[in-house]
Amino acid sequence: MATQTVKVERADALPAAAEARSVGKTRLLYLDNLRMVVITLVVLMHVAITYGAAGDWPYNEAGEMDTLVFVIMMLLGGIGAAFVMGLLFLVAGYFTPRSYDRKGVWPFLIDRLKRLGIPLLFYEVVIMPAIYYFIDLHDGYQGPLGQWLVDHFRGLQSFADGPVWFLEELLIFSVFYALWRVITERASQRVKTDQRTETNPPSNRAIAAFALGLGVVTFVVRFWARAGVSFEPWNLELAHAPQYIALFVVGLEAYRRNWLARFTEAQVKPWRWIALVFVLLMPVLVVAAGALTGQLDERGAGGLNWLSLAYSLWEGFICVSMVIVVLAWFRQRFDHQGRLAKVMCDNCFAVYVLHPIVIIPLALALSGIQMNLGLKFIWVAPVAVTLCYLVAYLVRKISFVRSVL
Repeated sequence: MATQTVKVERADALPAAAEARSVGKTRLLYLDNLRMVVITLVVLMHVAITYGAAGDWPYNEAGEMDTLVFVIMMLLGGIGAAFVMGLLFLVAGYFTPRSYDRKGVWPFLIDRLKRLGIPLLFYEVVIMPAIYYFIDLHDGYQGPLGQWLVDHFRGLQSFADGPVWFLEELLIFSVFYALWRVITERASQRVKTDQRTETNPPSNRAIAAFALGLGVVTFVVRFWARAGVSFEPWNLELAHAPQYIALFVVGLEAYRRNWLARFTEAQVKPWRWIALVFVLLMPVLVVAAGALTGQLDERGAGGLNWLSLAYSLWEGFICVSMVIVVLAWFRQRFDHQGRLAKVMCDNCFAVYVLHPIVIIPLALALSGIQMNLGLKFIWVAPVAVTLCYLVAYLVRKISFVRSVL
């Protein structure tokens, strides 16, 4: 079909409902707001794991939890895990070409090393040791700090632990993107450009085929890379690599072709129903995997079996449908910011990096309060989120930190 070239910041290509809000803006506020909400959900998910939800986390408090609360946490956590990080990769991919176009290859890579590599190293060298030291002190460790540090770093077998695995993978994706741009621009004798070729987004039939293909590829990858198992020493969970790579690439294409603005409400509507159907299928999968027996079937994590195939296909469709629905909802409803939302958006990346050093010491400090874990999560969660944003805000008052986080 015929295409037309438009400038990056043009607002007249947006739907009429968003046009009035976008005139004169240079930022897509709904994407900023979406990123902030997703990172807040990541914090809440980790607080939930602290208080009894399923998941890998340095500190898990012992105690009783109502079965109903546990099931709800498991269902919400399973749905969130199926698409939340993929959505973050899509948003990151969306903003990558603009950064490369503006900077060029070497300044782009240096900037990525600065904004991703420095927080990654800081987490490994400072935050992670501090977390485990606090936990060991809570458990009764009384030895000298120096000896503890020697033992800690001597025993390290993994890099990019905790939430910063995302920074590591995004840095890898950025390097490959820069390499691809250099190769393709030299091959075609093109110069870098800040312009975009606007086309209609893929049809729903093509998107459904993409979701199906994503599920099948995920199923095949999990023959040898099971879910929940990381490739060490880099802490890369290859079982989710198809989703993360695919959505990052979709973000790149969405930026170049202006898909996010041109995706119509009529096209979104069927995906709301698809998302609902697959959300309702989640309990069926969980029961089929043996949740009622108290022991989940390990075949769901991978291998050549029907359970792994069912889960991989479910994950592909729930990921694609939820990403579409959430993006469209934020574009329509949240393409604006008040003062509080702007402050939270400015600090949400710092929250992502720093939140373990906030919520784990908080949980340790409150561990002496005995109550049902579900109730404890309900009243600790808002306190934890508030403290995370407050700490991030104060830390970013330091000029160098603000240039990185």
